[in-house]
Amino acid sequence: MNKRLLVLFSLVMVMALMVSGCGKNEDENEKDSPAKTEQKKPEKEKADDSKKPAGTNDFSSLIKYMEKETEGTTKVLYENNEPQVHDMEGVSISLDAYSVVELKDFHTDFKIPFGDQTDGGVILAKYTVKNDQDKDVYYMPSLYMTFIGAVKDYGDNNQLLPKEEQLKTKLSHATNYLLKAGEEVSGYFAYSFSATDLAKVNELGTATVSLPVPLAEKDDFGSGFGSKGRFNFSLNANGAEKLSSSAAFYDDRVTFENMGDKKMLKEKSGINDSKQLADVNIVLDGYQIIEFTPNAEEAPRFDNFKNGIALLTVKFKLDNKNTSEVSLDFLSTKLTVNDGSQYLRNEGMLQHPNNKNSLKPGEARDYLQVFVLDLEQYNKIWKDKAFEMEFGPIKDGEAKDISKGQTVTFTLPK
Repeated sequence: MNKRLLVLFSLVMVMALMVSGCGKNEDENEKDSPAKTEQKKPEKEKADDSKKPAGTNDFSSLIKYMEKETEGTTKVLYENNEPQVHDMEGVSISLDAYSVVELKDFHTDFKIPFGDQTDGGVILAKYTVKNDQDKDVYYMPSLYMTFIGAVKDYGDNNQLLPKEEQLKTKLSHATNYLLKAGEEVSGYFAYSFSATDLAKVNELGTATVSLPVPLAEKDDFGSGFGSKGRFNFSLNANGAEKLSSSAAFYDDRVTFENMGDKKMLKEKSGINDSKQLADVNIVLDGYQIIEFTPNAEEAPRFDNFKNGIALLTVKFKLDNKNTSEVSLDFLSTKLTVNDGSQYLRNEGMLQHPNNKNSLKPGEARDYLQVFVLDLEQYNKIWKDKAFEMEFGPIKDGEAKDISKGQTVTFTLPK
């Protein structure tokens, strides 16, 4: 009897020790778990943050969506987080960031916008449109991309991004393109390129997007205000260098549309020579003379210049103190060279496209005039002689001469 009690007592003690041990392990695990979780969580967050590009814009989730949707593979080729902003009289649009992404081996369902190829590339761009006016406006985001030698304009490929992330969903026919007073809207575009066109644009290093103006009234295209603009995209380091060097030049059409290569020959700024004509204050601010080599697309326009091309771009500041509107369409200027023995007219096709409008009463703005010079004559004869520029007459919106035939003359200082 005692022996049986001893065995039973031993079994009870073993079970008690086992329960005590299990309880201790569970208590220790519960005690240790929070500490272990707190150590691991920051490490995970730090690793995620290190994958994000510089700045506040992260395209990684959109790229993953695009990769999953198309069943393709992606590789980021270039990213830019330096914003560009264009203001249109209280309504602004900004290019916040963009990413150049190679997209390969994707499903044939997506091949048509890629030139019927299943390899290509996508430029993802984030835009923000902001209305700082105290009234509603209307903005249609027709933001088409192009590059030198492109056979078409590139629009948004709405198959590649979530609908709710696309700018054309937020500002669309369904929303009447309405941008309320004080409202700010951000969204994305996806520009798709075939592998062939991706190689072309990558070799060039740059592309551009033209910016339409907002409307004061719904569907009334005559109610547009502000000036059209353009965003420049550098697509690799070479393109970034090109855009950086072009920033030194006046923004005439040659620069605005990237019509060719420029090399500075002479520059004068801060001249500040002021004259009055028909109650319009005209200030000669500066000028640039550059050697110009047009690209293949633009070269036919300059067939008559066999000995090279120089461009003289003259910058004025205009302030209309007249009660009449001044037409910039009808303004003309004449350049006299070679001590007055030769003269040239301004070249309208090389003016910035925003020049072709009017100057309202009380309005002031910069104004550029461009002259095409024979490079050989400039170097051998003209460059050491006086340049004089006749400005006027000034006409109103009805083409009526409000300066009564008078003009003013500026001498370009050497």
